Amino acid sequence: MDKVIVYVDDAAHAQQILAPLLAGNKAAAGTQWVLVACAPRMTHRVSKWVSHRARENWRDKWSEKLFAQLLPWLQSGSHSQVTTVVAKGPLPELLAQLQAELGAARVVDARRPKLDAAAESVAAAPVRLSFPGTLPGLLTGLGALLALDMA
Repeated sequence: MDKVIVYVDDAAHAQQILAPLLAGNKAAAGTQWVLVACAPRMTHRVSKWVSHRARENWRDKWSEKLFAQLLPWLQSGSHSQVTTVVAKGPLPELLAQLQAELGAARVVDARRPKLDAAAESVAAAPVRLSFPGTLPGLLTGLGALLALDMA
């Protein structure tokens, strides 16, 4: 039985990423899916005023809505086994725990990329501006400036 651990935080984005896996997986009926809901982080300002129990309740309701969107889609047309987990701590620790329970499993990160990460990758790319004919125009302008200055 193929075992796949999937990190999700948005149902539509996860469906786009998982669709090729479902289409390409010939033995999809024998796949055991473990969906790990990764709730958005609360800001420091919000967490300061909300109790721990209220945060847990919000995380549970959020994950129920996410699973309600994904489970029917994932189970349609195949008899695969789906297990749901809500991440409440660091993902590496949760992954180690899940791999200890399941054994060898593939890990798919189907979370929506953060905007900061996309901005960093764009900022890291070198920017080359090319203006054809700029150097001759610059030299002509400097020559005219020098000619006016000498007169």
